[in-house]
Parts: sequence; structure tokens; C-alpha cells
Amino acid sequence: MLKRAVWQGLAAGLAGAAVMTAAEKIEQRVTGRPDSYVPARVLARLTGLPETSGQQPRWQNLAMHYGQGALVGVLRSVMAQAGLRGAWASTMFTAVRLTNDQILENATGVGAPPLTWPRPELAIDVLHKSIYAFATGAVADVLAARDGAGPGQRHAALRPGRHSDVGPLPRAAARRA
Repeated sequence: MLKRAVWQGLAAGLAGAAVMTAAEKIEQRVTGRPDSYVPARVLARLTGLPETSGQQPRWQNLAMHYGQGALVGVLRSVMAQAGLRGAWASTMFTAVRLTNDQILENATGVGAPPLTWPRPELAIDVLHKSIYAFATGAVADVLAARDGAGPGQRHAALRPGRHSDVGPLPRAAARRA
């Protein structure tokens, strides 16, 4: 299960990062918000790369953005392989994605705790991380479903009173699980 979760998670996370990037570019056109170079600054501090007084090189921003998206996607894939699929799992994963960002940004001194941010900035960040989480989840769920029901889904199908028809596992498939 873990080998599949790694490659599926890397693929799902890259897809999620691409969808989030597209959404960010659309939002920036609408709001006029400039590009953020926080990911590049975090990467520079984590790796010891030089920091510039202005914008960090674009490749650093993209490397951190997509690298972090791919690596965190592995966790969402593990969730899907275990049977945690659908909108509820993606909602839970949104908090994981936000937490991952904040740990790295605050530990490196690049960012500040989200509760100190202006509310519109916080709302935009939560929106983008939600888009990432749901796009990553959709891909991870589809890839995991090819392997059949996860252990959690099989357990739910066996227990009276459990809702085995919740999520991407249809009722008939739950009975077979």
C-alpha cells in the first residue's frame, strides 16, 4: 500500500499544486494581488541558498511550491488508500496543508501566525489551500479507487449502522467489500 501511496501521492500533489497555481493566477488578475515569494524565501532559508533583498528567483518559488505540494500529496494518498476518501477527507486534508505551510514559514522566520494576518489575506490563503486539498484529493481518490475499497471502507461495510454508501464507494461495492 505504501509504495502505491507514494507514487500516487506525488502525482496527486503535483496535480493539486497545478490547479492551485491556476486558481491563484485567476484570483491575482481579479484582485490585483502580486505574486508571493514566500515559498522561495522559505526554500532559501531551509537550504542555505542566498536570499535577495527583492524577489527571489522564480525557479526557487516554483521548486518549493510544487515540491511541497507533491510531498504533502503523499499523505492525502495514504488517506485515500486507507479508505478516507471524498469531500470529508479533503476537508480534513485542507487543515494539514495549511499546517504544513505555517510550520515551515514560521519556523524559518519568513511568516507570521495566520491569526495576525489581515483577514482578506487569510481568506485568500485558506481558499487556495482548500483548492489544492480538494484537487489533490480528487486525484488521490481516483487512483486509490483503482485498488478497491480501503480498510476503513471495508470495516464500515461490515458494521451495522455504518454508512457504507458515504464517499466514492457505492453501496453495492461496500457489500462486496
